Amino acid sequence: MRIAMMTNTYLPMVGGVSRSVSRFTESFRERGHRVLVVSPSFADMPAEETDVVRIPAIQNFNGSDFSVRLPVTGILQPALEAFAPEIIHAHHPFLLGDTALRTAAHFNVPVVFTHHTMYEHYTHYVPGDSPLMKRFAIELATAYANLCDQVVAPSESIAAILTARGVTTPISAIPSGIDFERLASGNGSRGRAAAGIPAGARLIGHVGRLAEEKNLAFLAEAAAAVLARQPEAWLLVVGEGPADELIRQRCQAAGVAGRLRLAGVLQGQPLADAYAAMDVFGFASTSETQGLVLAEAMAAGVPVVALDAPGSRDVVVDRRNGRLLTTATVDAYAAALAEVLGLPVASRQQMVAAARETAAGYATGRCAERLLAVYASLLGHGHRGLGLDGSLWAAALRRLGEEWNLLASRSAAAGSALGGVVFGESDTPADGGVG
Repeated sequence: MRIAMMTNTYLPMVGGVSRSVSRFTESFRERGHRVLVVSPSFADMPAEETDVVRIPAIQNFNGSDFSVRLPVTGILQPALEAFAPEIIHAHHPFLLGDTALRTAAHFNVPVVFTHHTMYEHYTHYVPGDSPLMKRFAIELATAYANLCDQVVAPSESIAAILTARGVTTPISAIPSGIDFERLASGNGSRGRAAAGIPAGARLIGHVGRLAEEKNLAFLAEAAAAVLARQPEAWLLVVGEGPADELIRQRCQAAGVAGRLRLAGVLQGQPLADAYAAMDVFGFASTSETQGLVLAEAMAAGVPVVALDAPGSRDVVVDRRNGRLLTTATVDAYAAALAEVLGLPVASRQQMVAAARETAAGYATGRCAERLLAVYASLLGHGHRGLGLDGSLWAAALRRLGEEWNLLASRSAAAGSALGGVVFGESDTPADGGVG
């Protein structure tokens, strides 16, 4: 098959969507399929890439993980004509999302959309964080899904939410996949040594982007409470982002900052070693579509403590491979972390074995085969072509753009009144969309 992946984030950017696209692309190519990746340009991207078309864009818009495409002509169409895609796979409902729909209509081929993100949880990156923005974000993603020929949900819980929101396009629940073999081969002793953590420490760990929507203040407060009660306990956080200072502050307030290690971004074997170094993986986000880092931790044999929420509940089985908490208080969460750290040897071994068994189901190869089966079922059916410009999606996109511009104008006016610009015209997406 010839598959065109259209994504607003891709390598070398580190993030869930970028990892998903790169893993599936590699797995498809290993199986003899051709994949053309269409993505924005990023700093430090490879000088030479095979079957990748880069579109000029503004990166990390307004502190988010998203990119804003700049209007360009003459770059993409020749590459698409030469590639002649049989399947278009969109990974976002805006920016390159409209390109995916128009390309599918042009070539009369099916378009698949993976609903990676609950976009309403990201509106805090917009000044004012209007409730209307949250509603429009939901409407936009739902309407976009109904313009596609197939929707992929990263988990069963997200598939159920999409159906409840009015998605009528067929939905398949397929996780993004993890590098199970590499993660299972991590060296915990090496990971601890690299982070300067004693071999005998009881280690709470976390991996991910350090952003507001990940509920990291809650996680850090609970972990710091455990560290304050257990002198042998340490906290290792892998990742980077604006919430790193929140984590430091919570640990400083508890008097345990000396046992906090912020390792920054790790990839490949160093990341596998960091996972293997952990005794328990802490995860407090309620905004995920899938618990991919939970599956990664479990592949390394690390039990997880998570809050009961979409994504997490698809991976964590309470008291089998970790703890899944319905009581979202710091005290309850800290108690669960301490419980897993203090498990008797036999109980811990059972939980570790169950975690690895769970993670094996998320191996990229297995997930890739399931996605290829979805593609194969669509071949030859063409694109439904539901009238893109007059669709509910186009209307939602216009309303979203209008609300964005209104909030930007209010913020700029407030900044001028205070003698400084808070959010200027140069920060507005070039196409009136969101990033």
